[in-house]
Amino acid sequence: MPRVVLVNPQIPPNTGNIARTCAATGTELHLVGPLGFELSDRYLKRAGLDYWEHVNLHYHSCFDAFRTHHRTLGGRWLGFSTSGVCSYIDMPYRDDDWLLFGCETAGLPQSVLQECTSTLHIPMAQSGVRSLNLSVSVAIGLFESRRQLGLL
Repeated sequence: MPRVVLVNPQIPPNTGNIARTCAATGTELHLVGPLGFELSDRYLKRAGLDYWEHVNLHYHSCFDAFRTHHRTLGGRWLGFSTSGVCSYIDMPYRDDDWLLFGCETAGLPQSVLQECTSTLHIPMAQSGVRSLNLSVSVAIGLFESRRQLGLL
């Protein structure tokens, strides 16, 4: 089953909402530090409601630690970015995919994007709108991968 990876998330309620989505779908959530908040943050906990016990949460202190963890499991890195080459809809997803999302203000660092197997974007109909909220983007990407894999 695809996994969700948040690289340097900054806004606690976004991460809490994503955690709730991951709990509802049984999806692993990987947080890659440094984070812009403490895991004990009340806004993070509030956004996740009482679902935290259902979140399969993994914390990696830095990207190198995450990379080492990934090597033991394998799978593709699919980086979501406003500069992604492929529409998220056109990607044929696999069970071993890792869906990578960057922080709310800067997205995924270029160094991470270069390591991704593919970079994906969510098309915007309005040219003046660069991107969606992080928690919305994660939900869109995760549910499309689950739909293609017959996990809905």
